[in-house]
Amino acid sequence: MAAREFDPLRLDVRAFAKEGGQLQGQWPLTQLERIADSAQSGATVEGLGDVHWTARGETRPRRGAEAEIWLRLTADAELPLECQRCLRPVTVRLAVDRSFLFVHGEAQAAQADADSEDDVLALTRALDLRELVEDELLLALPIVPRHEVCPVPLPAGQAEAAEAEKPHPFAALAALRRGTPLN
Repeated sequence: MAAREFDPLRLDVRAFAKEGGQLQGQWPLTQLERIADSAQSGATVEGLGDVHWTARGETRPRRGAEAEIWLRLTADAELPLECQRCLRPVTVRLAVDRSFLFVHGEAQAAQADADSEDDVLALTRALDLRELVEDELLLALPIVPRHEVCPVPLPAGQAEAAEAEKPHPFAALAALRRGTPLN
């Protein structure tokens, strides 16, 4: 029997898991609009690379109940972001390795997600795997992208000098307490 062809943009997760299906591929980051929008403003569209991904479906038997439907997803990409220290480009590697349990209906997914450590999604007839990859990569974005060591020295002393010139907020209270006039 020939292996069934699965479309990653309209994936039948139940059939994919029952067959123990595997898919892999790559998509240009430009096709993932929300990720592309997160890239550094000066980054060229051509400068955005590809996201490489794999998906594997499986069923896990349960005693006295229907088998569980699982999907394991891995993805990685490099994205140019803006370093929040030096404001220069920094390339950040995004990596995802997640397993998802699929259950029937949104209500059951919400209940199972609240009761479990596993990531739980509602089973759909046609899952857009590219959208799921993009969601997971967005969650993998660093809150504050930055270099380990910035390539250019940061302007030294500007912030410290401004702080030194600013009067201490309680200096006025101390002067009043001592009975000395303020400048």
